Amino acid sequence: MTKPSTDTPSPARDLWRLIRLFRPYRAWMAAGGALALATVLANVGLMAASGWFITAMALAGLAGATMNYFTPAALIRLFAIVRTGGRYLERLVTHEATFRLLSELRVWFYTRLEPLAPARLRKYRSADMASRIQSDIDSLNHVYLRVIVPIGVAALGTLIILAVMADLSPAVAATSALFLAIAGIALPAYLRRRGTGPGGKVVQTRAALRAIAVDGIQGLAELCVYGAVERHSASLRRLSDDHIEAQGELSRLTGFSQGALGLCANLALWMAVVLAIPHVYAGTLAAPDLALLALFVLASFEAVAPLPQAFQSLGESLSAARRLFEIIDAEPAIVPPTLPSPPLAEPRLSIQGLRFRYDDESAWILEGIDLELAPGRRLALVGSTGAGKSTLVQLLLRFWEYPAGDIQLGGHDLRAFQPEDLRTHIAVVSQDAYLFNATVRENLLIARPDASEAQLIAACRTAQVHDFVASLPAGYDTELGEAGTRLSGGQARRIAIARALLRDAPILILDEPTEGLDPPTARALLDAIDALMQRRSVLLITHHLDVLATLVDEVVVLEAGRIVERGTVQALASSRGAYQRLQDDLADG
Repeated sequence: MTKPSTDTPSPARDLWRLIRLFRPYRAWMAAGGALALATVLANVGLMAASGWFITAMALAGLAGATMNYFTPAALIRLFAIVRTGGRYLERLVTHEATFRLLSELRVWFYTRLEPLAPARLRKYRSADMASRIQSDIDSLNHVYLRVIVPIGVAALGTLIILAVMADLSPAVAATSALFLAIAGIALPAYLRRRGTGPGGKVVQTRAALRAIAVDGIQGLAELCVYGAVERHSASLRRLSDDHIEAQGELSRLTGFSQGALGLCANLALWMAVVLAIPHVYAGTLAAPDLALLALFVLASFEAVAPLPQAFQSLGESLSAARRLFEIIDAEPAIVPPTLPSPPLAEPRLSIQGLRFRYDDESAWILEGIDLELAPGRRLALVGSTGAGKSTLVQLLLRFWEYPAGDIQLGGHDLRAFQPEDLRTHIAVVSQDAYLFNATVRENLLIARPDASEAQLIAACRTAQVHDFVASLPAGYDTELGEAGTRLSGGQARRIAIARALLRDAPILILDEPTEGLDPPTARALLDAIDALMQRRSVLLITHHLDVLATLVDEVVVLEAGRIVERGTVQALASSRGAYQRLQDDLADG
């Protein structure tokens, strides 16, 4: 079971964890930061040099004097070229680094998500999970672009700017340092504190909006039937209002930060002018240097200008990071063994005294299950919905840990097998087999990446789907759409069956293989599966009891997680017991 964390979420710890994830791309990140620093310094230098040059040229013209304008003009051109080229290269490099980071973060999140499925992800809605993978990870790009780079540029840039300024006028440098500290430290700290709540609320309401919108679309028919459309719309509207309110608060903070930043810059400018004018009158400071200092001070605030917005958005980024860490910090329900999987001498599946429930408070889903699936045998598992049939399949695939009982494969404890090795021995066609937004070929090759064209075709022929695939415009290279939306339910199921057959595992589990197929197609598919079963052990789960007589050697009837009856189809049909009651119920349904 998942152990609740006793650690209080720490923004600093979350930020440090994110920074450590960025390490593979630290060279790109450093290059982007260096270009940003060069751009800021070039812009400050351009402003200061331009102010000095224009003033000096004006004074020289009034006095009728001559001056060397080639050097300052060349310097101004240099600053302009560095600023323009640096800005372009900085955008290029920082965005390349960002896209690489986002790609790495998605792979990192998925690889840590996979061991948690499905047991630890059961409480999360699919729309919420999609929001974490997409929107929350996208929010993390702010950490590099709007936090790491601006802080680095502000720290180094401000030190360089103040050092140069102190050489010109220590007093001006001191007052500028004060206002730079207010704009670059005090103001961001205030906005960080004020922006944490609205930023977190934006993340939470965005995820809730996605979840409730998806629920509404998927369940629209039921909402209409039960007259709940207006109530659902009201919930959606309330969430939307909350989201807009949080965004509005962030916008107001942004406006305040821009105003405060401008105020600090202008106050620093006026202080510089006030401090420098007496020196101009005294003749200790040249008149052009006054313009240089004034514009130098004003332009220096470009180094700290991104910081208020950076720290304001940090709350949103860290809230998104916390939602990701919340999932990956969970302890997997299934811990793979440390040793390699044992060799499988024979595909014999043995279950003794198996019990299972989802948590300590819930009722038992399976209780005292004893089954033996010998090599080459065919076993049917039947029962009403909720009897525990699909749960048993998930335990065999090690998706859940069972607290009591024993499952052995080839004489070895099932827990001794690595998950990947186990699934090479057991192939499953489940009720909700997923088709990816890819071609038919790519969906099939998931099961066996090295399969040849002939093997693909053979598997599809067995699954009674080759003729359909061949009739498509691009054949096996036809795109199936999201979740196979371009196919009917029966066509999608047959491609999923072909994918399972392609794995060529010694044990085949078929969970309602004919669900969604019309009777002729279902019959043809079962006939093909009958031929395929000759060299495999098969566990068949189905509601179609009329086909069992020719397909399986034994039938096991499950009721409320217990085996209540077992035997051949003929023996069970004549006993007038649980099997016959189930058959009557299905006929009435």
